[in-house]
Amino acid sequence: MSMSYQYLLKKISAMGHTLNNGLTKGLVFVATFLLSINAVAGFSVSGTQLLDGNGQPFVMRGMNHPHAWYLGEASAFANIAATGANTVRVVLSNGDRWTRNSKADVANVIALCKRAQLICLLEVHDVTGSGEEGAAGTMARAAQYWVDIKGALKGQEDYVLINIANEPMGNGPAPSRWVNEQSAAIRTLRAAGLTHTLVIDAANWGQDWQNIMLDNASQVAQADSLSNTVFSVHMYEVYQNYSRINNYVTGFLANHNLPLIVGEFGQDHQGQFVDADSIMRVAQEQGIGYLGWSWSGNGSCCVALDIVNNFNPKSLTPWGRRLINGVNGIAKTSVKASVYGGVTPPLSSSSAESSRSSSSSMASSSLLSSSSVASSSAASSSSSAGGGNCAQQCQWYSDAPRPLCTTQSTGWGWENNQSCIGRTLCQTGQQGNGGIVRVCN
Repeated sequence: MSMSYQYLLKKISAMGHTLNNGLTKGLVFVATFLLSINAVAGFSVSGTQLLDGNGQPFVMRGMNHPHAWYLGEASAFANIAATGANTVRVVLSNGDRWTRNSKADVANVIALCKRAQLICLLEVHDVTGSGEEGAAGTMARAAQYWVDIKGALKGQEDYVLINIANEPMGNGPAPSRWVNEQSAAIRTLRAAGLTHTLVIDAANWGQDWQNIMLDNASQVAQADSLSNTVFSVHMYEVYQNYSRINNYVTGFLANHNLPLIVGEFGQDHQGQFVDADSIMRVAQEQGIGYLGWSWSGNGSCCVALDIVNNFNPKSLTPWGRRLINGVNGIAKTSVKASVYGGVTPPLSSSSAESSRSSSSSMASSSLLSSSSVASSSAASSSSSAGGGNCAQQCQWYSDAPRPLCTTQSTGWGWENNQSCIGRTLCQTGQQGNGGIVRVCN
């Protein structure tokens, strides 16, 4: 029995104290029928609040995990939960730019989230920066991906929210394009019978400096036949002071009476200051969710956004210490979803210890970091090729070469406990002097 079903029946039972028994039985029958056609499921929206499957207010406190690029890091879910986080935003690919995450893989991700008692916010990353990023996919294909894997999603409405597409447009789009494409995607998912809470990202690489989402979110929300949509802004270098952050958040909530989250943020983005202190303060003051970018694995441009070094939960970075243990941080403000019992998870001893010590520098595999206001970040760090004196590797932009995949020719992969790059992607997926090179040890 789903938690949503239980919550509805509790409400009906309460009504039964003032109604006759026959009418109560009739209401139970109606509720059962509605649930059978998925009219009620999981998370829901009430004004500016996100409610969990028990109808209790839920405020996201957590971080992003680049699952699509680091399939071998399954322990990350439990390690993220150990910080006190109540939510993880999980990077997935529909196959347009990276290796497609299968329905079975997504089902496993959900199982890992549930085992760690995390709410799972799933997102497709391939659409990032469309209109400005030439390799980006389309909203229509992202929406279809969710339909294709709905077998992994149905029945998980208490634990899963669907962030249809990450940062779906670059800079300068017509507002009507954002409205129309997001609205069409919502209608696609609803027509397929997916009743989950949906999350819509802003344009401008998520930062909404044109105020397209700020001005038009209500119009997009009207496309949702279930009135169950949340909106997400990504806060990087556009947001450098309390006033800018507070004005955006309070303006959005007042204008639209809809839930808002900060789906990504950091305290530094490609060398530019981001006012993370104010982001977390405003989120706490206004009761909205925030999700830091990202657990680990950012490329050389954005290594400052790693929360832990090399996926090691005992090695928090300065950003990780701030996000988890700082003022208005995860450890002090996160409350577990009531579908898991609603208890604030304790900070693990390993995380607490790492917050008191500096971590050693460690080489890590790398993939995309969060995108910038001007362009998406594709960068990498060093990784050694095993075996033999010489081997072909991929020179990815200006960074150290890393292994070529042997089992796939496109996208990023995971082989021999490290990330690898498909030969075709290495040859065609970058600009500049990168490509296949011969490396001798």
